[in-house]
Amino acid sequence: MRKLTLLSTSLLLSSLAVSTAQAFEAGDIIVRAGAVTVDPRESSSSVKVDRGALAGTNLGGKASLGSDTQLGLNFAYMLTNHLAVELLAATPFEHNVSLSGTAGGIADGKLGSLKHLPPTLSLLYYPMHSKSAFQPYVGAGLNYTWIYDEKVGSRASAAGFDNFRAGNSWGWAAQVGMDYMLTDRLMLNAQMRYIDINTDAYVNNSQLGVRSKVNVDVDPFVYMVGLGYKF
Repeated sequence: MRKLTLLSTSLLLSSLAVSTAQAFEAGDIIVRAGAVTVDPRESSSSVKVDRGALAGTNLGGKASLGSDTQLGLNFAYMLTNHLAVELLAATPFEHNVSLSGTAGGIADGKLGSLKHLPPTLSLLYYPMHSKSAFQPYVGAGLNYTWIYDEKVGSRASAAGFDNFRAGNSWGWAAQVGMDYMLTDRLMLNAQMRYIDINTDAYVNNSQLGVRSKVNVDVDPFVYMVGLGYKF
């Protein structure tokens, strides 16, 4: 009976030690990894011819981008017990780009694909007491989206389209998230971001001798679920 009582007391003390462990404090480094999905909520200008014999012609229609999921990485440094600076990184995202509703369907269908990297630097605020196992947070910061490896699809290429290009983008970002401490160092993380991404995309049509332009506000929601570790 005494052994059982001692065991119960030991377990209780261990539980109290975990519950009062410092979740985050100034100087901590937090690394998070997980699945991150970029889900564009794009709005697009109409497709316009900006070079060639038909310059100024409005082809109408709009552009759209598909979603993609990759490995996401977060690196955060606690400036105080409640403030942190964080860098979002990821493996390259790839999106299919399509056009629809253009005059006479001249450019409708899958145009091609592009890749991008969205490094985002944010300041995070944790409102809870630093000993709480549950740590919700909010954040805001600056995003730079590097767009590269644009490719025209085979069907669009056969229709005379080539030299597909899209510009890089600077924009703001906002997020909400939460960490839940599974141990003194290991945590479960979930987060959602909004990123302001705006790009001008260009594509040539060698058969018509023109270049077309479309402006796309990509403005994705970015979702991530993963694990984190505190150093």
